[in-house]
Amino acid sequence: MSRDRALGMDRPIPRRDLLQGAAALALGGAAPAAGLPDPPLRQGLRGSQPGSFEAMHALAAGAPLPSATDTEGPYDLVVVGAGISGLAAALFWRDARPEARILILDNHDDFGGHARRNEYRIGTRTLLMNGGTMLIDSPRPYGAVAAGLLRRLGIEPEALAARHADPGFWRRQGMGRGVFLDHATFGADHLLTGIGDRPWAEVLRDSPLPSAVQQDIARLHEARTDYLPGLSSAGKKALLARTSYHDYLARIAGAGAATLPFFQAMSHGEWGVGADAVSALDVWALGFPGFQGLDLAPGAAAGMGYTAAGYAEGGSARFHFPDGNASIARLLVRALIPQAVPGGSVEDVVLARADYARLDRPEAATRLRLESPVLRVRQAGDAVELTYLRHGEARRVVAARCVLACWGMTIPHLCPDLPEAQAAALRSQVKVPLVYVSVLLRNWLAFRRLGIARAQAPGSRFTALWLDWKTRIGGYDSIGRPEEPVLLFLSHVPTAPGLDQRAQHRAGRAAMLATTFEEYERDLRDELQRLLSAGGFEAARDILGITVNRWPHGYAYEYNPLFDPAWPPGEAPHEIGRRRFGRIAIANSDAGAAAYTDSAIHQAHRAVTELLAD
Repeated sequence: MSRDRALGMDRPIPRRDLLQGAAALALGGAAPAAGLPDPPLRQGLRGSQPGSFEAMHALAAGAPLPSATDTEGPYDLVVVGAGISGLAAALFWRDARPEARILILDNHDDFGGHARRNEYRIGTRTLLMNGGTMLIDSPRPYGAVAAGLLRRLGIEPEALAARHADPGFWRRQGMGRGVFLDHATFGADHLLTGIGDRPWAEVLRDSPLPSAVQQDIARLHEARTDYLPGLSSAGKKALLARTSYHDYLARIAGAGAATLPFFQAMSHGEWGVGADAVSALDVWALGFPGFQGLDLAPGAAAGMGYTAAGYAEGGSARFHFPDGNASIARLLVRALIPQAVPGGSVEDVVLARADYARLDRPEAATRLRLESPVLRVRQAGDAVELTYLRHGEARRVVAARCVLACWGMTIPHLCPDLPEAQAAALRSQVKVPLVYVSVLLRNWLAFRRLGIARAQAPGSRFTALWLDWKTRIGGYDSIGRPEEPVLLFLSHVPTAPGLDQRAQHRAGRAAMLATTFEEYERDLRDELQRLLSAGGFEAARDILGITVNRWPHGYAYEYNPLFDPAWPPGEAPHEIGRRRFGRIAIANSDAGAAAYTDSAIHQAHRAVTELLAD
């Protein structure tokens, strides 16, 4: 098609040819990655890549458990899941039992779980982007366990931010925030610029939006109108907790139906659902427009979700490594298997070359085995017996104890002997589906000409995008001159407006798994072409690489006051679901009902403590 050629779909960049062929391999039995670059350098369809999930899906659909060909062990501990929670659990166990033999199994071809690293090399430069967890950040201050582990790894977020981050870089270039209005949703393609520097009436003046919509948008951003007169601050918060942001804008603030699409996707990045399925109280806490005249008292209130309640009370320190929290995972692997990640400082880990061949050495006290999806975990007398796939063959491993640091909703399939109440609680942990994309661009000249470094696109597939954060650390510099290559981040959250949050996540996950890399690539190229063309951007010329990090099971589920009750202490689903089951303990952020790295670390510590106390 001529449109595809104009967008560069025929250009020979690494794409679907590299990894999507893995889907044709035997169930869950991806062959060894001989001849392929190290996992962070692989482009195309990443995240939960083909070959990482098919075996679990088949098991959930009732496929028989294959017979194991051999038995390995015994280990003192087997950890299922090499994300930050699983790696932290292994390290906490090593602290308590220095002579322990530990095996970590993971279904993916890279460690870190959602803390995934995307790496590009062009000329003499290395460019890095987070393919998952973006930064050290939490609605609440890190607790003693998580903060202590970061310090042990050499991570002092505030000090690192002061030394290595440059948050004002793009503003000094005269580049701010834009909003891209697409023709299908808003009548014509149009880029709004000058947001935050000019009144909204000026920003919107030349847009295709009707006058009434322009007035609504400007009013909701700027007017100090009390839309709930006569109510106290507490009364207003109680009402907002029971009202979706969509309904607040429409029924209480009086926004017209044609105005609402402008605000629908604002909450995608934090909650994984749109304005129809997030409470007005939650978005108020994060500074969304429409509340500035309500005179609400600072601080959290009953009915807030975890994220908003935490931020209302003050969050944690923040720092963004160039590859996101993949650097934390790499530091954890260095602590467990020093020869696999050479170096000795938090700064040098950024450019360190991980040696994947050293992750799983027979002589090592701790072994990390990738591309090894676990299918069954059961107690066998005074041991735990695990069945997993390796190169298409079922294998068995025996251990004295086991930590399941995998996604909560998979655990009932792994452990069919769980009590039904616990299994039901785990099945309710429906994670948020997310797509994070990193794009290698030839330069950032078009962005500079347009005066933007980031944009929202409320009607498009990719509803948020931004040029990389400016970070200098360990000899790495993320941004060069305008004429030099740069990385662009884009995000897509598949939603199904009108359904409750869990139903939206299930529908979004199904849609995600049915979407090919080619479809993501075509939509991405088309969106960037229309958004940036006035700045001289040409998708066929200026896009040099694409990595689509697909996470069908992304953020941990956080309770939503619109759909979830207030459970008594100890009776919330995540508390029931994480109960120790004999010699098996359960970790991961799901067990804390909080989609943050500190939760993953705290839950790892709790799980290990439970097993050590047995």
